[in-house]
Amino acid sequence: MIEIGQYNNLEIIREAVQGVYLADNEGNEVLLPNKYVPKEFKIWDTISVFVYLDHEERITATTIKPYVTLQNFGYLRCMDVNEYGAFVDWNLEKQLFVPFKEQARPMQVGNWYIVYAYLDEKTNRLVGSSKTKKYLSNENITLKKFDKVDILVTHLTEKGANVIINRKHEGLIYKENIFEDIRTGDRLEAYIKKVREDGKIDVVLQEEGYKSIEPNAQFVLEELQASGGFLPLHDKSNPEEIKNQLGLSKKLFKKAIGTLYKDKKIEIKKDGIELL
Repeated sequence: MIEIGQYNNLEIIREAVQGVYLADNEGNEVLLPNKYVPKEFKIWDTISVFVYLDHEERITATTIKPYVTLQNFGYLRCMDVNEYGAFVDWNLEKQLFVPFKEQARPMQVGNWYIVYAYLDEKTNRLVGSSKTKKYLSNENITLKKFDKVDILVTHLTEKGANVIINRKHEGLIYKENIFEDIRTGDRLEAYIKKVREDGKIDVVLQEEGYKSIEPNAQFVLEELQASGGFLPLHDKSNPEEIKNQLGLSKKLFKKAIGTLYKDKKIEIKKDGIELL
């Protein structure tokens, strides 16, 4: 079956004036317009295409990659607003429609929004919604501490960065755990710090605990080597100094130099750490 709003691997079955026709293994066909047809191809070649409805509501294929696919989230710019709703740029010729009823707040041209793409059952069109919370749930969480996850930053607050985890859950990176410049719309790899009893999930951008000691120790060792064998940082240094110079929290830094000290790789002095 050819799936609207998704990437499909289809076979080229015949040429036509307007392009080439593609088919799945059930015989369902879709047109790939001339402007997207590869310069070199053979009949029965398999090609990966994105399928959606064009301006005339016809099912069509494209080799252009959209910014968001079915049942996924994207950070999209509003390009137009009319009496029916808003239209956001998702990198295809036909802009993605976001009805007024699916807007968390009225969209304005030029602004950017986190948008979820879903299939409208009445029209069979891919439609957007900025009411993202209803597509997320923090029930039946199977994640655990130290799990590596994919996140999308949705907005920044005084507490930190709110994120969508694995396209399913809401989470938070507390500001004291942010040691790099992150912005709304960023897609990052992160780690689960804690899953609370009330379903809230704490996230960090660096591995913590026993899984992070060795990599950070190696990182500090490489920084020492690059700095001529000495760094003016130690276990009593200001956390901001450590963060600015190494991008590590003081807790992770102390664990790293503790490992290096035990392995007799460094000497901890009053004014810094030195390679042995």
